[in-house]
Amino acid sequence: MASVHDEPSIEYESVAERPYLNGTYSPNGRLPQPEQPAAPAPADPEPANHNFRSDGRFRRILTFFARVILHLVVWDIIGGRLPLVRTAVRSSRPRRFRRWAHRFRELALNMGGVMIKLGQFLSARVDVLPPEITEELQGLQDEVTPEPSGRMISVIRAELGPLEARFARFEEQPMAAASLGQTHRAWLKPRADEEEVGTAVVVKVQRPNIAAIVETDLAALRIVARWTMRYKPIARRADVPALMEEFAKTLWEELDYRAEVENAERFAEMYADDPRVYIPAMYRQHCADRVIVMENVESPKITDIAAMEAAGINPAEVAETLLDVYFDQVFGEGFFHADPHPGNLFIRPRPDVPWPPEDEDKIGRGRPFWLIFVDFGMVGRVPSLMGDNLRQVLVSVTQRDGRKLTEAYQNLGFFLPGADMVRIAEAQNAVLDRIWGRNLLDLSRPDPAEIEELGQEFRDLLFDFPFQIPQDFIYLGRALGIVSGLVAQLDEQINPWYYIEKYGEALVASRDGQRFGLETAWQLVRPYLNTPAQVQRLLTLAENGRLRVQTDRDTLRQYERIEKRIGQLGWSILGAAGMLSGTLLYLNRKEKEKGESDK
Repeated sequence: MASVHDEPSIEYESVAERPYLNGTYSPNGRLPQPEQPAAPAPADPEPANHNFRSDGRFRRILTFFARVILHLVVWDIIGGRLPLVRTAVRSSRPRRFRRWAHRFRELALNMGGVMIKLGQFLSARVDVLPPEITEELQGLQDEVTPEPSGRMISVIRAELGPLEARFARFEEQPMAAASLGQTHRAWLKPRADEEEVGTAVVVKVQRPNIAAIVETDLAALRIVARWTMRYKPIARRADVPALMEEFAKTLWEELDYRAEVENAERFAEMYADDPRVYIPAMYRQHCADRVIVMENVESPKITDIAAMEAAGINPAEVAETLLDVYFDQVFGEGFFHADPHPGNLFIRPRPDVPWPPEDEDKIGRGRPFWLIFVDFGMVGRVPSLMGDNLRQVLVSVTQRDGRKLTEAYQNLGFFLPGADMVRIAEAQNAVLDRIWGRNLLDLSRPDPAEIEELGQEFRDLLFDFPFQIPQDFIYLGRALGIVSGLVAQLDEQINPWYYIEKYGEALVASRDGQRFGLETAWQLVRPYLNTPAQVQRLLTLAENGRLRVQTDRDTLRQYERIEKRIGQLGWSILGAAGMLSGTLLYLNRKEKEKGESDK
C-alpha cells in the first residue's frame, strides 16, 4: 500500500514490544483477544451500485487499449517491415513506449480499481517488458489516491456497527492507500488490565463499490485479451485469456477478506517457531467481509537501509533471511506470499534479545531482527505436480545437468511443441557454465563479449525462440522477481548459488530427491561444495575451450537484437527457479535504479 503520511503518528517503539500471553512468549503476534461479541451490523449506508458500464468506464478502457494496439500495428508491425522507415521506427520505440506508459499511468490514477492493480503488476515484469514501460509504471506503487475518509467509515460502520463500540480511538486520516482498499490506525477499547488506550491496530477496509468496479474492468480487459490473440507470435507463446483469468482469480481472492485472515493465520502457523519471521495477529471478532482488524506492526520498510543500519541491523543478513524464507515458502511449503513489494515487508529489531550482545562470539554481527509480512490477500500455491518439477529444476541446477533441467521445464510448459530439446539443453549448459558462482553484482553486469559469443553459438534458438509463458507462473515469477530485486538492493555481493546448493543438497538427500538419482547427484554436487564456485567456473570454461583473455567490443552494435534475445532466453531457461540468471540480470539493475531514484 502507498503511504499517505511522511511521518507516522506512532513511533516504532510504541508497538515494538513482542506480545506476551499469560506471561509466556507468544510467537508471531498471537495476542490475547478479549471476548467481545460482534455488534450487529446495520444496513449498508452506501448508495446502490450504479452501472459502471453505462458511465463510460467500460468504453474508456476499450478505447485506450484499442488505440495502443492500433499504434503497434501501424508503427511496429507494418512500419517495422518497411525498409525506408525501419530504422526510424526502431529508434523511436523507447520514446513511444514511454509515452503510452505515461498515458496508461494517468488513466489508472484517474480510474483506480483494476487499472492500478494491472499497472502495478506490469511494472514488476521487467523480464518481459521494455524498461521504458516498467520505469514509467513503477510510480503506481506509491501514487494511489486515498478514498475520502467519510466513505470508508461508512463501509466500516456497515460491517461492524458504531466505531465507538469497538475502538477507543480511530484515525480518520488513512495511513496507506491501495488500489482495492486502504488502512487506518486505531486502538481497541481497553481491557480491564490495560491503560486508557487499548491495543494498537490497523483497520483495513475495502473501497466502496469496488466489487462492481472490478467486474466492469475485468470484462473490458477480457475483450482486450482476445484482441491480442489475433497476433500469431503472441498466440503461439501465451494464452493471454488464460493469463487474464488467472489475474482475475487473484483479484477476487484479494477482495475476500475472510480468506485473507485465514491466509495470515496459516503463515503464523508456518513461522510460529521461527525467530526470524513475525506475522501480525488477526482479531477475528472485529473482522468482516470488507474489514480486517490486525495488530499494528509499523516498522521501517525492507528497503529503508538507513533505518536498518541506524538500529544496528545488517542489511546483508536481511537479504539472506528474505532469500532463505522464500526458498522455503516455494520449495518447502508450496505456499508463498505473492505480493512481496516493499510496502508489505518490514524490518524490526527484536526487543526480546539483549543488545549490544554480552556474548563475545556475537560481537560484530548485526542486531537480531524480525522480517514482518503484511497483506496476505495475494498468496500463491504450488500444486503437487508443479512443485515436483520445480524441485527437479532446483536439483538439476545444483547438478548443472542441462538435460534434466530441460525435462523439468518441458513438464512445466515452458517450450512450444516441436522445440529442439537437445539444442535447448546445450544452451542451458552453456548459460549455467557462465553464470555459476557469480554474485548479484557480477550478474547485473554481463560481459558483452559473452553475450556476443552465446548469441553466435545459439543463433538458431534465439531467432526461432521456441519458448512460451506458462499460465501457472504468472504470480510465482512476479513474486520471485521482486524478491530478487529486493535482495540485490540489500546486498549486491550476495551469492544466490549458496542457497541453490543448500536446498538442492537437501532435496537430493531427501526421499523426494532419490528419484532424481541420489548417488549420481551427490557426486555432482560435492565438487561445487568443496571447490570455490569462481574457480570451478573458470576450470569448466577452460576445459570447454570457452575461456577468453581478450575481447573485441567493436562489433557489439551488430548484436543488439541478440543481446535482447539472450536476456529473454535467460529468463525462459532459468526464471522458473526464480533465483537464476534471467530474474537476476534484469531486476538487480532496475531495482538499483529505483532505489537511487527514491533517494
